[in-house]
Amino acid sequence: MGSEYVHCDVSKESDVQNAVDNMISKHGKLDIFFSNAGISGNNYPSILSINYEDFKRVFDANVYGAFLAAKHATRVMIPAKRGSIIFTSSSLSIACGDTPHTYTASKNAVVGLTKSLCVELGVHGIRVNSISPFAGVVLETNDVSKAALYLGSDESKYVSGLNLVLDRGYSTTNIALREAQTKIFA
Repeated sequence: MGSEYVHCDVSKESDVQNAVDNMISKHGKLDIFFSNAGISGNNYPSILSINYEDFKRVFDANVYGAFLAAKHATRVMIPAKRGSIIFTSSSLSIACGDTPHTYTASKNAVVGLTKSLCVELGVHGIRVNSISPFAGVVLETNDVSKAALYLGSDESKYVSGLNLVLDRGYSTTNIALREAQTKIFA
């Protein structure tokens, strides 16, 4: 499976459209689109401190960028009757922490977009999934790339609408409950 990295401003539709058009002119098709762009924004101490410009900047990169990726990948995948669109979300989409509200909300929106597009595009043979790396540690590049390779491959031909969380099970662990049980039963 070959791949090519394309740098563009995902918040500009013309950049995303050009990236897809360049792939089509180079390779004649687009089998997989991995939308891996994202920013966290500033970590404001309170929602009262968040300004519109920062909120919009984070949503433009994380949500609007994912939307544009799907829009332009889809226009070439529908005629081919197949394809795989993969987004990067975050484990914060399912287990919140002391992180920027803008980032957490945007990554929740990406998971929602994943599921919504899965329903629409499945009838065209297009799979849509997201990968949510753990926010508490820096994963190795291979951890995410192997997940993307799996989701883009025919080995996952029946997998769509999945938010694949890469966190060693952390998001299923209730730390507060564990701490309370330790205090009660110690």
